[in-house]
Amino acid sequence: MNTITQLFNIKYPIIQGGMIWNSGYKLASAVSNAGGLGLIGAGSMYPDVLREHIQKCKAATTKPFGVNVPMLYPNIEEIIDIIIQEGVKIVFTSAGNPKTWTNYLKQHGITVVHVVSSAKFALKAQDAGVDAVVAEGFEAGGHNGREETTTLTLIPMVKEQISIPLIAAGGIATGRGMLAAMCLGADGVQMGSRFVASVESSAHEAFKQTVIDTKEGDTQLTLKELAPVRLIKNKFYNDLQELYSKCPTTEDLKALLGRARAKKGMFEGDLIEGELEIGQIAGLIHNIEPVHTIVENVMTEFYDAQQQLQKITF
Repeated sequence: MNTITQLFNIKYPIIQGGMIWNSGYKLASAVSNAGGLGLIGAGSMYPDVLREHIQKCKAATTKPFGVNVPMLYPNIEEIIDIIIQEGVKIVFTSAGNPKTWTNYLKQHGITVVHVVSSAKFALKAQDAGVDAVVAEGFEAGGHNGREETTTLTLIPMVKEQISIPLIAAGGIATGRGMLAAMCLGADGVQMGSRFVASVESSAHEAFKQTVIDTKEGDTQLTLKELAPVRLIKNKFYNDLQELYSKCPTTEDLKALLGRARAKKGMFEGDLIEGELEIGQIAGLIHNIEPVHTIVENVMTEFYDAQQQLQKITF
């Protein structure tokens, strides 16, 4: 056991990212049943939908699971109340100030983890009283840090500054990647893109297929003026680049983005006009597999790589 497996009472220090439109109860419960920590992604759920997913997750697993809550969510108070009412004991917060809800959640016996993109924000999260932080490099898919710090440099920088457990995220989908992150100082890893391409993911099948077809260079960080997001290049992305060539205002970008593009792309499978959020590591994902197979393969590769590392001499 290490600090992460002890903190969450799980078998492996693998956390599934709480990704909008991809992380329903089927994925979360499958990851928890496989020995990791599954997270329900509240960011794409109305409060009553979140309650339903929590209840179904409790019925589908006896293992610990959590909820990821973007703190800029418009119904945040109702979301937090539902989490407490339903007895969820682990909450990952993101996209906001960790001081806002950490104390309140901990008063209700909830373990709190905050997602950060820099050592500065990791320290702020630690000062706010969180139990651990997820440090996410800009290789990651979806919304991202403005610092554009890679996982390779971010993890040791954060480790140098904090004393609480550290979870690495961004560009991790394999056992070797997991070992590398832990050699850099992480106590565990959070994987998003790898679990998008799983049988149990709530992503549309067309989006899953696009993920495994994605190659090096097929994703790009964009929309930095609004909230940086890493997308697969498609017609919507190309339309954005054409608009950028005209020196758009923030309002111009918002008008093109419109509403529900992420849902249209990832959940409804519109590969043309939808927002297709995935990480750079998609270039190493070649199969849509059941969650238990993914976790088993990651851990097998991790242990094999660990043994190979011990044999390296100079």
